[in-house]
Amino acid sequence: MDPVPDRVDGGIGETESQRTQENVPAAVPSAGTPAPRTGRTGHPAWRWLRAGRARDTAAVLSFVALAFWVTARLWLHPDRGLRSNPMDQAFFEWMLAHGARVLTHLDYPFVSYRMNVPDGINMMANTSVLAISLPLAPLTLLLGPRPTFNIFLTAALVATAVAWYFVLARHLVRSRFAAWIGALFCGFAPSMVSHANGHPNIVAQFLVPLIVWRTLRLRQHGRWLRNGVPLGLLIVWQAFINLEILLMTAIGLGVVAVVALLRRPEVRRDVRPFVAGLGVAAVVALVLLAYPLSVQFFGPQSYHGLPPLIRGYGADLGSFVAFSRESIGGDARTAKFLAQNPTEENAFFGWPLVVLVLALVVWLRHNIAVVGLAVTGLLFALLSLGPQIEYEGRPTGIPGPWRLVVNVPVLDSAVPTRWALAIAPVIGLLLAIGVDRAVELTRRYPRAAVPIRAAGVTMLAMALVPLVPTPLPAAKIAPTPAFVSSGAWRQYADGGRSVVTLPLPATQYTDPLRWSAQTGLDMPIPRGYFLGPDAHPDRRAAFGGPTRPSSLLFAWVSKSGKVPKLNAENRRELLTDLRFWRAGVVILAPQRNSLALRQTMTGLTGIQPTKTGGVWLWDIRPLLG
Repeated sequence: MDPVPDRVDGGIGETESQRTQENVPAAVPSAGTPAPRTGRTGHPAWRWLRAGRARDTAAVLSFVALAFWVTARLWLHPDRGLRSNPMDQAFFEWMLAHGARVLTHLDYPFVSYRMNVPDGINMMANTSVLAISLPLAPLTLLLGPRPTFNIFLTAALVATAVAWYFVLARHLVRSRFAAWIGALFCGFAPSMVSHANGHPNIVAQFLVPLIVWRTLRLRQHGRWLRNGVPLGLLIVWQAFINLEILLMTAIGLGVVAVVALLRRPEVRRDVRPFVAGLGVAAVVALVLLAYPLSVQFFGPQSYHGLPPLIRGYGADLGSFVAFSRESIGGDARTAKFLAQNPTEENAFFGWPLVVLVLALVVWLRHNIAVVGLAVTGLLFALLSLGPQIEYEGRPTGIPGPWRLVVNVPVLDSAVPTRWALAIAPVIGLLLAIGVDRAVELTRRYPRAAVPIRAAGVTMLAMALVPLVPTPLPAAKIAPTPAFVSSGAWRQYADGGRSVVTLPLPATQYTDPLRWSAQTGLDMPIPRGYFLGPDAHPDRRAAFGGPTRPSSLLFAWVSKSGKVPKLNAENRRELLTDLRFWRAGVVILAPQRNSLALRQTMTGLTGIQPTKTGGVWLWDIRPLLG
């Protein structure tokens, strides 16, 4: 039976026991002399293990410190939230509350009618992060959604880096320093820090290295069942965090496998156990995901594809050599022309790192793992360019490769620019392999160790120091009105009625999602910030689903600050919409252009609002009968 390779090329075929034997000098006692002590303090193996544990602890602590540095402003100022993306933060606070409600109220996990009354939202099609929200439910109930969101985001950064570190150190490279460098980049690459602006589901990639490790284990002969089942369970777990990351991981592993088969004929002897184990994993995943995925694609409020604007998001060609605005070498004025928003800076690596990675690929071109990673990174880079290639914010007129697959089912639900997000672990692995090879050279050629270390540290510093992240920008969040926090709204929401806010929650106004989350989703709200089917027969995705006349009217008033000329048709539309939303009360919290909103609502209903609990309130129950 062939041993399972524990490491990528440069360590292929070397098992953990072989690594220990190489690094720990053998101590063979001569005849007539007492054997060396085997206690914990004296045995060389224990000293090596103890030193390894110290390095592991130091690595983990460095990841924890960096994660708290990135999220520092959220922890130091509890009344603040993410300035660059408050919408998605409110959305995930609501999702955390949903996970808690599933446990406390036994709510159906895959569809919720607490938002977008009466149609509800498809939770499977809206990254409900059930694999995170359910375990964190006790914290959500104890601390509230906002502190739990901060914990989720910070822990996601830590867990991703830690998982990569231990997989690299135990299975892919020999040097713990190399593992630390690779994990540091995988966990805190510019794209990861960029998505920390409101996308904790994307930052939470701690299962990706485990999936990579378990996929490599499929080559083990005679253990196709034992290796396939854990991989299948990991796939299911990742599916309930983020399917987009799972898709990229699967394609990346597939590309590396194809390259290995083409470049290394001896790998073909492992095809049968690999395919058998992969088949087991697929069966496990399909059985457990069949129903949730059927709800996602065919259930209530399911949709197909993405909104047209998002389908065109591509990585700017110039962004690959630029620095992210969330790094010490970045410039927000430059970055804003190269990315759609601060959360989607997926391809910002900086020219020193690009040069270093190219040099590593050339240097280690005989390493099959390096070749596979290089091909994967190039493929992801091409796909990330989107349907039309842009350079420094200007269209080039050259179609991108994404145009060939933009309408392929499943792929039509992927955001093109996020394929560059998958380049970060590719670069992290290349850095780890490169550093590991450099460390090996210092051991093989001790006389050249000093210049090798000096050259390696210099190149790493030039490439990585400009990418050191800065704390995420934060801004004060409007406090929740006492009308909501005190529970005064409950008297208006009996009998299944909803609480209508002005304007209705949408992409630019998500405070009602926070209020609903703070009530444990007891307070139902119409419309919201989510993806649902539009009004067309093809059911393309739209933010907030189909609009209604009154929601459009109040959105216009909120943006313009003007009171429109109102007529009988506007009043009939409002009454129809309020009945559709099952409204029990309409409230207006302090905000920009609140006077125009108040005058518009009063003109439409003829009801003078009352000021209570920090909001203007219209009791419209008598109006609706």
